[in-house]
Amino acid sequence: MQTTELTLGYSPCPNDTFIFHALVHGVVQAEGLRFTERLEDVETLNRLAAGGELDVTKISYGAAPGLLRDYVLLRSGGALGRGCGPLIVAREPFSRESLAGKRIAVPGRNTTANLLLRLYAPDAAPGIERVYSEIMPAVARGEVDAGLIIHESRFTYPQHGLQRVVDLGEWWEQTTGLPIPLGGIMARRALGEDAIRRVDDAIRRSVEHAFAHPDASREYVRAHAQEMDDAVARQHIDLYVNQHSVDVGEQGERAIRELFDRAASAGIIPADHPAPFLEPVSV
Repeated sequence: MQTTELTLGYSPCPNDTFIFHALVHGVVQAEGLRFTERLEDVETLNRLAAGGELDVTKISYGAAPGLLRDYVLLRSGGALGRGCGPLIVAREPFSRESLAGKRIAVPGRNTTANLLLRLYAPDAAPGIERVYSEIMPAVARGEVDAGLIIHESRFTYPQHGLQRVVDLGEWWEQTTGLPIPLGGIMARRALGEDAIRRVDDAIRRSVEHAFAHPDASREYVRAHAQEMDDAVARQHIDLYVNQHSVDVGEQGERAIRELFDRAASAGIIPADHPAPFLEPVSV
């Protein structure tokens, strides 16, 4: 079988490097496929996908509806869970109603975090976009009134003298009873169903290898984790990588569809879009 080169986008965050380590290092392989990785923050990946520049990529579920004509969601490799949603933080706490008058730094207009903010506080002003790692310092310096934080920031915001205003993941779980869908993996539909299923299977096996050999990716994770210490990186992985990363599962599918439905009802995304997943293989 001739080998096809595919571009694979994911973030340098510990959960992604943990998940994809085995795949990009050849420990796990997809027959006839080889991957060239590109590591970017998730909002950059959302934009690259919008331009059709990546064959397979991590995306925010908040961006997924706008990509479904050209991409399809995979079942493996994503980030869904409980107790892992984005937080709004500030120097001093304030009420939900007060959000309407606040300058809020957000990690990207197309992130799931920003979509949740818009669902939670529809009257809030459009967020001020910042790279996620710059949000807490901006809040601490008073450049903005509040920040919408993601990733490892949920562990470190007290070090910046900040307080939690609201946990949007907690709000989502209490409102829906479902896990919070943060980020998923999408593949270009033009690859064809057979190749897409091989990619999905390879990612699933890469996640399973990561769980079975948690120390194998340690150096790769550390190399991309910048100033994050090992303990925070481990917390990050434990929070965002779980059985939904192996397979999104029935509850995960329900959570994703609920997010899309709520966003459509609020007029944030179009109500009509292609089916997000491939049809199950009949047996």
